[in-house]
Amino acid sequence: MQDLVQEFLKQKKFAVAGSFRNKDKFAYKILMALKEKGYEVYPVNPRLKEVEGIACYASVKDIPVVCDVADLVTPPEATEKIVRQCKEKGIKRVWMQPGAQSEEAVKYCRENGIAVVYNLCIMMGPR
Repeated sequence: MQDLVQEFLKQKKFAVAGSFRNKDKFAYKILMALKEKGYEVYPVNPRLKEVEGIACYASVKDIPVVCDVADLVTPPEATEKIVRQCKEKGIKRVWMQPGAQSEEAVKYCRENGIAVVYNLCIMMGPR
């Protein structure tokens, strides 16, 4: 898993799906941390148009580029839908934050050629 984490962190473009309602939400913290580290970030939330001046997209399919990684800070039911959108969009790496994963979502990724990291917070991973 450590090699996979390193590979994910070498990427440039991250979609971050989750709730950005306030600065205490993990999705917000992850989005801002990735942005501060120089990654291109694309927030995903169907209820928002922007987060801190960054355009927010209703789904990963709506992002105008193909992201290298989708980081999911979503309930498992939403994760299961988003991993299917990732496949349609051509996103080859999915990071499921603790609590976002489900057996079904992990299995879907593995069966569809999507590299997957789960049960590990991107904020705690190596830098």
